[in-house]
Formats: sequence, C-alpha cells, structure tokens
Amino acid sequence: MTPGPTDPVPDPVSDPVSGPLADPLVPTPGQLAWQEAGFGLFLHFGINTFNGVEWSDGALDPATFDPAQLDARQWVRTAAEAGAKYVVLTAKHHDGFCLWPTATTEYSVASSPWKDGAGDVVAELAEACGEAGLGLGLYLSPWDRNADCYEEPAAYDAFYLRQLTELCTRYGPLCELWFDGAGSEGRTYDWDAVMAVIDRHQPDAMVFNMGLPTIRWIGNEEGLAADPCRYVTDSTGISLYDDGRTPLESARYLPPECDVPIRSNWFWQPDDQDTLKSREDLLDIWYSSVGLGAGLLLGVPPDRRGLIDDADRSRLLDFTTELARRLGDPREAALTLDGEDVVAVFDPPVRADHLELREDLTRGQRVDTHEVWADGRLIASGGTVGVRRVHRLEPVTLRTLRIRLTGPGAHLSSATATGPTT
Repeated sequence: MTPGPTDPVPDPVSDPVSGPLADPLVPTPGQLAWQEAGFGLFLHFGINTFNGVEWSDGALDPATFDPAQLDARQWVRTAAEAGAKYVVLTAKHHDGFCLWPTATTEYSVASSPWKDGAGDVVAELAEACGEAGLGLGLYLSPWDRNADCYEEPAAYDAFYLRQLTELCTRYGPLCELWFDGAGSEGRTYDWDAVMAVIDRHQPDAMVFNMGLPTIRWIGNEEGLAADPCRYVTDSTGISLYDDGRTPLESARYLPPECDVPIRSNWFWQPDDQDTLKSREDLLDIWYSSVGLGAGLLLGVPPDRRGLIDDADRSRLLDFTTELARRLGDPREAALTLDGEDVVAVFDPPVRADHLELREDLTRGQRVDTHEVWADGRLIASGGTVGVRRVHRLEPVTLRTLRIRLTGPGAHLSSATATGPTT
C-alpha cells in the first residue's frame, strides 16, 4: 500500500514568499477543515480480501468476490462510534478490480456473484456516509495490473480519467481522493487532466500525495509524525524550511496524513489476528500523529463477510473510548499577552494530566518552538503546535501558565487542559 514516489509539486499559484519574515503560505478553508477533522478510517476491501493477499496481479477470478453479509452501515457506524470524521475506501487497488460497476472494464463487482452482479460497494458506502454525516474519501490506484492498456500511456490516461469521472460524478460529495504512488516508479500520468476532472466535479475534495496535492503522506506506514511537523513543503515528502521557519520560493501549504493498519496487513487476512495492535499501541500512535498536529488514517478493513471484524471493532472502540476518557471534560484557559509570553489562566484552577495547545493557522503555520511554564517550572515543550498539540503531563494543578513561542508572528488560538486519569 506504500504511497511510494511522488511527482514534483508544480509551482504554487500564490505569490512566492521572500525574506525571513515573509508570511507563510496559508491553508484553504478546505485544508483547515480537513486538519480539524483529524481522524479517519481506511477501508481496504476488494478481491484481495477473499484470496489472502495484500497485492494481486489483476488475474484473480471475480467469482471469488462474494461478501454475503456486506453492511456498509456497520462500517460507518463503527467509524462514527470511534469518533472518526471520514472514511476512505479502496474503490480500486493495484489489481484493477473495481468496487463499482464501471463502464471501463469487466473486472469489477458487476462480474462477481455478489448480488448477482448488480451490487455497488461505493454506492452503499456513500449512502451510509450521507445518512451518518460522515465524510467519504475514495482511493483510486493509478497503477492498474489488470488493464490491458496500462502499457500505452495515452490510452491508459483516458481510461483512468473515465474511472475517476465516474467516481466523481455518481456518489455525491467526496472529502478526499487518495492517489497511491506504489508501482508507478518511472511512470508519468496526465495529472493536469486528473486535476481538471477534480476541479470540475469535486473541487472541495482533498487530494492526497500525487498530482497537485493539497495534503501529503507523512512518509511511513507506522502512523507516526515527527516534531516539528511542518505544513509548508515543496513536495509531498520534503520540508522546505531552510532555517527552521522561512519557506523557500516553491513552497506550498501541504498538511500531512499518517496512515497505519490496525493489524500488520491492510486487507483483512485470516491468519494475522495475533498482530492486532494493543490499546496502548493505538494510543501511542494517536499521540504521535494527531497529538503532533498531523492527521491519522487508521486501517480497519472489512472481512470476507463484508463486516468490520469483531476483534478489530472491539479494539478500535476500546482505544477510542479510553482516548475520549482521557480528553474528556476539557477546560479552556483565557489567553492574554505579557510581553513575548502568552499567559493562560484557568479560573477556577484545574487538576490536569493533558494539555492541548492550538495555533491560529488562518495566517499560516508560524510557531517554531514552544515552552510551557507553571509556577516557574517547565512542564512541556516542543516544536510544532499546529492544528493541535497534545502534551501528556504528570498530574498537576494548573492555574496560570506562561507559554513562550518562537516563530515570526507566532500566535495561539487556545489552550485546553483535561484529566487527570484515574
């Protein structure tokens, strides 16, 4: 599933920045809304699910795809109960098998016994997401190991654009379009034409990783961001801050998404339940992704029944219930400026073991480092604040905090305390 290499990002349409104190590039409203959402589920599902493989070569028999109990509402209900704001479905993986009845190929659900060939997984999921108010994202692999025309770039580009257009016009609003770079080494696709389809039919969708992306891959499949977590880059993988704060001329605002499967595999497999991540593993991943200002897309795949596996669902909800408990009953501080410090006052004082800071990103990402002092004692520090920065603390009573920021025009929008855990 590894996103793999990416094409260079074209020059931004906004004016290039100049000088050490130039305003950083700023998010679009859509990018900021996507960052605020923070957490989604990745639904790898397809012909691989029924054949015990992660990648297949496009030759598996469509007759093997037959989820007798498929229930997209159960997928969406699981995501909503976990606090996820969106889901991303592998509408077509590298094997080329399409989960919707496309006019472009017979290698799709229309050739399977599921619902006598009359089924449409994408439609069922779109309907369930609409009912629940959950965002729908779709993964459409550029690499296609089934399409005969793949070796003819112009013909395949036209084929791919037809598939993308079908997905962008049949299923309502999409929150994300996920372009995986795996298998595309040395291949150039017609990204201008791809972006024209998106701009025409799904202009509000975030574009992941390839083409002219609006969000980028974090660079690993462990769900881990790093500190600092930069939002301004020149590509989907390389930070453009040459001195830790000044974006270079071709930089663009591209917040990162972390991805990781709940087991060792992305597709449901019958023999890997022993790799199911523990509640503590998942909590650590959350703190190292969402808690560092990135997004998290957690892989929780449907099984051969067409349902989220019972063990996976239980572990997911155990993790998110514990997270909600830890971050419950938030107390927001009043913020004032005192010289170069931000002063956060909790009235009344709060006993806390978590502190969340949020940066005002409407003017771009500006905080380079931060320190949090309570009663003359340093209790938290780091680099990025970003859309949210969550610090775990030893239980402490918080009254007045002094928060020291570095960065041109650095500004916080909120400071919130929760806890302590018991």
